[in-house]
Amino acid sequence: MALFQEVDLTTFAGGRITGIQPGSLAAEIGLQPGDELLAINDNPVEDVIDVQFYGADESLELLVRRGDEYLLFEADREYNQPLGLEFAHPTFDTDIRRCNNLCEFCFVLQMPPRLRRTLYIKDDDYRYSFLFGHYVTLTNLSDHDWWRIETMRLSPLYVSVHVTDTEMRRRFLRNKTAPDIMEQLRWLAERDIEVHTQLVIVPEFNDGRWLEKSLQDLETLWPAVRSVTVVPVGLTKHHKYGMRVHTPAEAKEMLAFVEQVQADYLSRFGVRFVYATDEWYLVAGQEVPPHEAYDGQELHENGLGMVRFFLDEWAGVQEEIAAYGGAVPQTAVSLVTARLFAPVLTHTATEFAQQTGLNVRVHPIVNHRLGETITVAGLLMGQDVLQQLTQTELADLYVLPRVMFDHPDTITLDNISPQDVANQLNRPVALADTMGDVWDAVIGQSQVIYYPGVSPEGPINLRVLNEDDEETNHHIS
Repeated sequence: MALFQEVDLTTFAGGRITGIQPGSLAAEIGLQPGDELLAINDNPVEDVIDVQFYGADESLELLVRRGDEYLLFEADREYNQPLGLEFAHPTFDTDIRRCNNLCEFCFVLQMPPRLRRTLYIKDDDYRYSFLFGHYVTLTNLSDHDWWRIETMRLSPLYVSVHVTDTEMRRRFLRNKTAPDIMEQLRWLAERDIEVHTQLVIVPEFNDGRWLEKSLQDLETLWPAVRSVTVVPVGLTKHHKYGMRVHTPAEAKEMLAFVEQVQADYLSRFGVRFVYATDEWYLVAGQEVPPHEAYDGQELHENGLGMVRFFLDEWAGVQEEIAAYGGAVPQTAVSLVTARLFAPVLTHTATEFAQQTGLNVRVHPIVNHRLGETITVAGLLMGQDVLQQLTQTELADLYVLPRVMFDHPDTITLDNISPQDVANQLNRPVALADTMGDVWDAVIGQSQVIYYPGVSPEGPINLRVLNEDDEETNHHIS
């Protein structure tokens, strides 16, 4: 392997291996957790994308650093045999690419002080866009990045457009050198790279004629541009730039506009092309669309279709409850959520109580730390939950939205764990995405439950809540 002679291997960051899949090529040739993968077939690897790309060959040479030694492993992979490596971080050179914009609605700039350090990092990494569906602005890419996107066919990508007019977008991003986004999207389209886009809408800024122009521009790149998601701006009480959130009346107007243009796109493209996130419907007090209205788009992480998934799943759970032959424990259950989703959950909880005979209450939590304009469950603070629950009559079981704890350490934004909640309430705490998860907790089948005074035996795998869905976690909003 020429790399041994031609470069200084000590400068390579490498990818630290944390796990080896049984039966994989890595297990067969003797790679170990703690090894650092440096190169595959003479190609230095800077992230898991490189590993996937260069590791797809049948004959492989893997350059590995083990302590102070450099080892070369050679192997021929059997048909369909996985490489089988797990890494400490998906990117090896740096943890994540930083954003070079200063958007006035940026959530990082709206964070209160004294939260965990990672909440103040503005990420904008095209690699995370490809790997995990994160939306990025494409304002910080190097020539090497564009080469990788083209050569490795990193498709689809998820792009925050916000507004297509270049000067308006530069104002929006507060970045005087932001490239022409339409030129960038055109470049991707010419190379058959698919893109899902989003427009975060700020009242009286990029709505109205600017929104119409953005849609007119983006539709010219269909089908490379697969979707446009319209998202309402979210503002904490720490916002400093005079923006505001949408009123219920404005949310209704936006939905009327989206439904109008959807009808046009459906007739021309066969899909609706433009989609409004769930928050618009909840703010407007309108019912979310049926499943087929999302045209198979899997954009749940962007707040699209989560409520519909929740409601459709509940219909199936009702059948499961009706067919249940065991005794239902007489348990007082408290369901915790944020204010936006509370009306939907309350209606569902009433049906759940009627069918099971359980005493079920819904507790909408006000987000005091970030402000009452923040009404989604994923941004709930543990201290807000504890303070408001301790002021109510205690239940036998508390069910918290799993999305509150979407951190590798299973903690909230203010570093509260489910075990902390269970200990302070002195009651069992279960985590849930759906009413099926609630039902499992009631009948003792939940895999994500914490008991007061008991520490979990190692980290909890939160993905078990939706083990049938390999790509996406769906959250109670």
